[in-house]
Amino acid sequence: MLTDDTVFEDTSPPPDGRRLEGKRAVADFWKDWFTRNPDARFDAEEIIVSGERAVVRWVYRKMRDDQPWHLRGVDVFEVRDGKVAAKLAYVKG
Repeated sequence: MLTDDTVFEDTSPPPDGRRLEGKRAVADFWKDWFTRNPDARFDAEEIIVSGERAVVRWVYRKMRDDQPWHLRGVDVFEVRDGKVAAKLAYVKG
């Protein structure tokens, strides 16, 4: 569901994150990330869509040091021809 020229801007490293470009690079990033974080869960708190833009407020949940842990954030999406052309991620804190 990604365009060939898709862009992903990660939340880390601080302060501005890392930018990945291209379908292969973005898909490989997420495959590796979910392999390393098998208990990760993203719960959408709100989804706002306007034209080819979408904003998703989310909570990322997982266990850290055997304790429940969470982080809140927002993704700003650009959609083109029904596929994700950009995902820009931001977090609180």
